[in-house]
Amino acid sequence: MIPKIPITDEHMHIDPRAKGLKAVKEFQNTGGTHIFLVMKPSWTIGVNVSKAEDHIKVFEETIDISRQINETGVTSFPVLGVHPAELTKLTENMELKKAVDIMKGGLDIAARYVERGHAVGLKSGRPHYPVSEDVWDASNEIMEYAFTHAADLDCAIQLHTESVEEPELVDIAERAKRTGIKMQRVVKHYAPPLVNVCEKLGIMPGVLAGKGVIEEALEQGTRFMLETDYIDDVDRPGAVLGPKTIPRKTLKLVEQYGEEPFWKIHKKNPEMVYDVDIEL
Repeated sequence: MIPKIPITDEHMHIDPRAKGLKAVKEFQNTGGTHIFLVMKPSWTIGVNVSKAEDHIKVFEETIDISRQINETGVTSFPVLGVHPAELTKLTENMELKKAVDIMKGGLDIAARYVERGHAVGLKSGRPHYPVSEDVWDASNEIMEYAFTHAADLDCAIQLHTESVEEPELVDIAERAKRTGIKMQRVVKHYAPPLVNVCEKLGIMPGVLAGKGVIEEALEQGTRFMLETDYIDDVDRPGAVLGPKTIPRKTLKLVEQYGEEPFWKIHKKNPEMVYDVDIEL
């Protein structure tokens, strides 16, 4: 018998130009119940950003998709913000200072959606690829600006960053703490299973559910969430991990570990971080 527990994917993209709701049904049919729906980067959905208000198109599409997901019986929670790689795109056509202002303006708009209850968290971070020192500094400035918004709103913030080990996580945590944000609201998206390190720093890892990773994380406890970072891109089907991944792996691991750890991972942790109700 399939255990009846919530199964949450804490970072997924859904795009009507690709699989769209079919991917949601795959998630649902394998046991998935809740999705944190993260906006796609603007350029991947044909939005050319030249001013802060251009992000509204991205946010409105994300919220509309979330409504459609909710009609399927899966519960989705929108997460809105500005992908850190947007800065690189913008600086192809303008000075860095103007690009930073547009990034911050996009975050201002995203924060208003959270304030009105249309989204449950913000998205920010810094590039996952090598950049010049001035772009790196500007990216950290933008990320800290996002932390300030999240602190004021007392909402979660998902971070897309470079690959991390303890030194990078320490740097991120120090920057976050300066803004007064509750550290349980700071989510490292695409996190390795550094559960103990994140717990020490107060960061919540969204662990990418790759092969053997959930088991490695469970060896350190249950203070983490799970995500696929499913991209829903016609040109990259199944990337990063497919929508069936977390339900299938969770139900398989319940046989070994029992249900209790997964109530924490799929319900209690996201409820604590995002201040939402994860109900069946």
